[in-house]
Amino acid sequence: MNKTRKLACIAFLLLLATGFAAAQNPKKESPLRTVLGAVTDKADSPLPGGVVFLKNNRTGTINSRFADKDGNYRFSGLDPNVEYEIHAELDGAKSPTKTISSLDGRKEILLNLKIDRKKS
Repeated sequence: MNKTRKLACIAFLLLLATGFAAAQNPKKESPLRTVLGAVTDKADSPLPGGVVFLKNNRTGTINSRFADKDGNYRFSGLDPNVEYEIHAELDGAKSPTKTISSLDGRKEILLNLKIDRKKS
């Protein structure tokens, strides 16, 4: 075998071994991300039933969730390459809108949303 053929064979075997090793690793991380947190008032008391709105800035689609009895909410399966806007509302009062950047590399983003119930 000439030198070029030997190098090509070695490169092919290394590529094959790398593929085999990757196939043996069943723990594959999802590229999707999750945003979660709590809806609270200014005194950090939970606001169950608050509605959390999540807007996909690429498509304009808005998803919503009710905060649970402890004020917690969760959105999962979010595209990491999209920017989102999120805010909460309850009884006519609204939290400040926050932006979730596509440059934020975290898989799980914790965002607590505070509603000043004195404002409407």
